[in-house]
Amino acid sequence: MLTYVLTLLVLLKLASAARITKRQAFATLRVPSAQIQSFKPYSFYAAAAYCPPSETLSWSCGANCAGNPTFQPLASGGDGSAVQFWYVGWDPTLNSVIVAHQGTNPTSFLADLTDINFFLTGLDPTLFPGLPSSIQVHSGFAAEHAKAASVILAAVQTLLAQHGSSSPVVVTGHSLGAALALLDAVYLPLHLPAGTPVRMVGYGMPRVGNGAFADHVDATASVTHVNNAEDPIPIVPGRFLGFAHPAGEIHVRRDSGAWDACPGQDNPSTLCTVGDVPSVLQGNILDHLGPYDDNIFMGLC
Repeated sequence: MLTYVLTLLVLLKLASAARITKRQAFATLRVPSAQIQSFKPYSFYAAAAYCPPSETLSWSCGANCAGNPTFQPLASGGDGSAVQFWYVGWDPTLNSVIVAHQGTNPTSFLADLTDINFFLTGLDPTLFPGLPSSIQVHSGFAAEHAKAASVILAAVQTLLAQHGSSSPVVVTGHSLGAALALLDAVYLPLHLPAGTPVRMVGYGMPRVGNGAFADHVDATASVTHVNNAEDPIPIVPGRFLGFAHPAGEIHVRRDSGAWDACPGQDNPSTLCTVGDVPSVLQGNILDHLGPYDDNIFMGLC
């Protein structure tokens, strides 16, 4: 755990000297309790992605698997080190294909390094055909995504063939896993039948790409990224490095536990992460792990 925290602090330090253009604060909206409850299945799915393939393929990972008892896994992979864990399956309750990615595992230092060894780079035109060269993303996230992209796509295609191409696909993850899920939300529609609904629900997501990437996501994808209390991870990499969040933030407030929807990109309202955590020194790294949705914690299986 100490290695994990020290590694994250190296990344977080890069944001502390940011000098950025002031953004307009858009009015937030309180998320009703019924909608909050609708996120719980995805919180469990994101938490379960920290478990090894042997457990997600048999759906025997304890409380996080029990949170979605009808799930039918099809494929899983990764080793939690060189390649992040991932799994794909069918949820008959949600009538959806589920894709989940492991985040930054506290016990896996090599996976942690993906978060700090970065620069902005163009997307691979083989994986992301037709996208303009102005769209750039975190090089480490792009490299990690490429490792499993084709096998995940094949599993999704298999399930859509079984259940119909109009079936929704939901991609999810926490931390690095949320970054990979966001890349999936751009990648998968480029290779699936036209009109296949793809939705991303992520937790504690760092910034993934530049402004052109965020604008593309806003124009083409359905994205929700949930940030917990004073978690500093969502404010890195810094905007002064050219990174930007897409719209779709929900911020869970520490003082009241309320969930506030934050319109726009990097909304600076004090009810949203950018305003609530103006620098990494005012964040709390433990908030990155949770709790989400009634004491669901991320990071360990």
